Amino acid sequence: MNAHRCLTAALVAVMTCTSLPSVAQPTAPRRGMRRTTFTTTEPMVHDPVMAYENGVYYVFSTGMGIQQMHSRDMQEWTVEAHPALRPMAAWTHDSVASFRSHVWAPDVLRYRGRWWMAYSCSTFGRNTSAIGLASTASLATTDSVPPTWQDHGCIVASREGRDNWNAIDPAFIVDDEGTPWLAWGSFWDGIQIARLDTTLHIAQGEQPRTIARRMALRDTTYAAPNPTSQHAGRNAIEAPFIFRHGGYYYLFVSHDYCCRGIRSNYKVVVGRATSVEGPYLDSHGKPMTEGGGKLVVEGDRQTFEAIGHCAVYTMPDPATGQPHDYFVCHAYSIAHDGQAILYLRPMEWTAEGWPVLK
Repeated sequence: MNAHRCLTAALVAVMTCTSLPSVAQPTAPRRGMRRTTFTTTEPMVHDPVMAYENGVYYVFSTGMGIQQMHSRDMQEWTVEAHPALRPMAAWTHDSVASFRSHVWAPDVLRYRGRWWMAYSCSTFGRNTSAIGLASTASLATTDSVPPTWQDHGCIVASREGRDNWNAIDPAFIVDDEGTPWLAWGSFWDGIQIARLDTTLHIAQGEQPRTIARRMALRDTTYAAPNPTSQHAGRNAIEAPFIFRHGGYYYLFVSHDYCCRGIRSNYKVVVGRATSVEGPYLDSHGKPMTEGGGKLVVEGDRQTFEAIGHCAVYTMPDPATGQPHDYFVCHAYSIAHDGQAILYLRPMEWTAEGWPVLK
């Protein structure tokens, strides 16, 4: 099997990712990478996801080659000097010519005895993008050296002028039958989903389908022009994450705009469905394909201007060891002049089965 295959919107079959006749070689991340390991109780992160292994909590987030950090108490975090992906595979530059190793919005999954990471290669405001796949046996750092992730090529790619979706912000979900799926998407026609095979590549014959939009397809009245991109349109929805609870699949997404510092207005909403493919409805029964979504969290304009790009997990409580649900995302801190910092909260459920943060 070709590990570099990608899905197209135009073809039912899976195709090979672009490989240009160039001398592109893997390059180690440089710009913006911290060179020393340090500890902090207020880490600056963007698009964080979590994992837990042998008493240690791990966070992976956007950065040069993916920023990584770990903690034993969810309070003090050790930020690694080295990125998770080092060096970047050459195919990432071939598939997205303007990509320069600043990797976005990873997701991590424990599956069939290994840890798997999906990661985004793109440039801001455009939808020539690719989602890559890597794996490692353990997340643990050995002799001060973080684990090496083996690259498995491209899962899915989008092309400007060809696809009306954007291959970024991946999120794995394994359904009740043990079948893996991938959700992804940002702006354009919203959040996509496709079934994966056991190698965590797109299953043969799969096509993406839209499971959430910020607005109905023919709604021409919604929102002002996009302040972040002239190409992405007004469908201000991205960053999916799907979580199973109490017989439902819950689809968390972010509405409005990130990445503008103190001018950001991100918020997280949720809908639920009895099938991983949807339809996802909010607490009023409005479909998420028509702009539905129950508010989970937004900026309070006192501590945080905006909050978004979330993930949800059941993990041991660091104090008791008992399983608990946790909500993690980034929040634009007013005290830090709009810097994005880690926002991690316990999550509970109402009697009606909707999530609330503590």
